[in-house]
Amino acid sequence: MRSSMKSDHLYPWLVLSVTSLGVLLVLLNVGTLNVALPVVSRHFHADSGHADWIVLSYLLVNTILILVFGQLSDIYGRKKLYMIGMETFTIASLLIGLSPNVWILIIFRCIQAAGGALVITNTTALITDAFPNHSLGKGLGINVLVASAAQLLGPVLGGLIASTLGWRWVFWFNVPFGIIGFIWGMFVLRSNTNKDTNEKADILGGIIVFLSLSGLIISLSEGSTLGWDNWIVLLGFILFVILTPVFIIIEKHVSSPLIDLTLFRNRQYTMANASTFINFFSITALTLLIALYYQAAYQESATQAGLKVLPVTIGMLIISPVAGALTRKFEARLLSTAGLITSAIGLLILVITMSPNVPYFVLGLGMLLAGIGCGLFMTPNTTSIMASVPENRRGIANGLRSMLNSLGQVLSTAVGLMIVKATLPDRLKDIIYVGSPNRLSFHDLSQIANSYRIAFIVLFAVNVVGIILSLFRGKKSVLHV
Repeated sequence: MRSSMKSDHLYPWLVLSVTSLGVLLVLLNVGTLNVALPVVSRHFHADSGHADWIVLSYLLVNTILILVFGQLSDIYGRKKLYMIGMETFTIASLLIGLSPNVWILIIFRCIQAAGGALVITNTTALITDAFPNHSLGKGLGINVLVASAAQLLGPVLGGLIASTLGWRWVFWFNVPFGIIGFIWGMFVLRSNTNKDTNEKADILGGIIVFLSLSGLIISLSEGSTLGWDNWIVLLGFILFVILTPVFIIIEKHVSSPLIDLTLFRNRQYTMANASTFINFFSITALTLLIALYYQAAYQESATQAGLKVLPVTIGMLIISPVAGALTRKFEARLLSTAGLITSAIGLLILVITMSPNVPYFVLGLGMLLAGIGCGLFMTPNTTSIMASVPENRRGIANGLRSMLNSLGQVLSTAVGLMIVKATLPDRLKDIIYVGSPNRLSFHDLSQIANSYRIAFIVLFAVNVVGIILSLFRGKKSVLHV
């Protein structure tokens, strides 16, 4: 039965205005810092390890807490948790700009990540609650469009603010918009009345999944720097291998699990979530590797290299509103699979053509198709996930979906860089990050291009697995619990 709020035709669009501002704010923050990071690092005289953790700390905390907060939103209400997230994100943004040293900045970044996780976790669930079924695809499509716009504007805006106003304003820029978003959300959002007050937070499960995923992410992120035989890297892998099955066993026996394993009885839900992870795994490393390639091989600046990867985001911007409209006419399984196939074609173009002599427009075409495929995949696949679960499990379902998005991005980055470095001679490995002061020989350029080709082959192969999983997800069904 649809909630009475659905009878108000204006309410869904008001909710979308609130969540769009939240998504725009949180995702802009990621892109702006990526460009401003060198300015922040120079200010604090931070070495590469500290600089990595300015970015990694946010990504790690955000990825893990998204899953935890998914359950809490079902228990305590999506509006309440969303508003706490906006408040936390805004206050943390203010404090980051006041940081006296890099370690305080990293601590505040972790707090900011917690606020961002609360916002992102509840965004899709709020939209799903507010929109009627016949227009849900359109609402989610606009949400994806806003997210894509944030990814496009983030690097440009970050470079502009950092160069004109200073690095602190990269974070202080969030504050006025966060205040507006908080006030607007208080007026617009209605408390969901379907929460199960008998549920309790799965604290033990949260601790175990935090340690497990932390071990995996830290090991993959630091393995190439510290060495794969370093005790920290090995300890991280051991934690992940041991604690993951422990977490699954616990989730089967607690009354209010962090991940409702009964939902995986629904093949549509299971395959759609697996496809979500694969989609982000196969696309995220693409943009990073192309940007690094032009800096390493052709001595381009970070800004120039950043512009080189815009076709991915442009492709997502072009197709996202169209994908939302198509969900009303075509089955989500077919649209999602078509998106993955389009991305696979784009990756295959990169695999075949990657060489020192390849014109940019060829690589740009491959990236554009990958972006179009990603954008075509996201809206129907998200609709497929959210429509396949009961209303009182949407927070948990969206938390898992969002966590798989983030985890796919983290692992894609770590694995992509690992492959490139593993296939290069030692004398060329550092060039991938710092570039070369002199023009590289054609032989060296060929070796670098070949290492990227191998990485793209892996991304393509993983994408093909995603196509198979997506195609065999089955037809629409909702599991009642």
